[in-house]
Amino acid sequence: MTALRPQIQAGLLTVIAGMADAVGYVAMGGVFAANMTGNTVLAGIALGTGDVELAAKRMAPLGTFFVGAMLARLLLRLVRRPAVPLLLEATVLAVTGFLPIGHESALLLVALAMGLQASALTHFAGTAVSTVVVTSTLARIAEAALDRCWPARQPAPSVVMGPRLLALTWMGYLVGAVAGVLLIPVLPWPLLVPAALLVTVVATL
Repeated sequence: MTALRPQIQAGLLTVIAGMADAVGYVAMGGVFAANMTGNTVLAGIALGTGDVELAAKRMAPLGTFFVGAMLARLLLRLVRRPAVPLLLEATVLAVTGFLPIGHESALLLVALAMGLQASALTHFAGTAVSTVVVTSTLARIAEAALDRCWPARQPAPSVVMGPRLLALTWMGYLVGAVAGVLLIPVLPWPLLVPAALLVTVVATL
């Protein structure tokens, strides 16, 4: 069980990010809560078509995501326990649906929560893995797969593990996105599910 713990943690965190992105995009106005690359591209498209107001709307989550990441870093310096920012993230996700605010403000809070996650727990079994984006993860999977098929004389230090954990995190993001979309019509507050999953992650720390 101890050997599987990092995989469980990384997998659950990517499921959470996938859910947050799906719920944010589908139910909160076509903007991502965790995928800041996607929001930047969407903002650029809006600017390119002359829609400055839409561009600002799509860029706004970057600010609260940034604040969340800084806050997680500060909390880690003060208490040195990733459970604290993760529990704060769970609280933000849990209460967002109950606050008397519009979709745009709710999305900003969810983006803040994703920023907390992005900096709260970044290493699993000694390997750095992002749980809020998967583009770099796919690149690392490709590197690890090539190294398995054609081992280098001196392996690159960035690929020190097999692709299993990396593939798990990518799959977790996909599963989370699917689950998020399916939760929207059946639960009035679908973000309670990722909040509960965060408590599970904290319990494994």
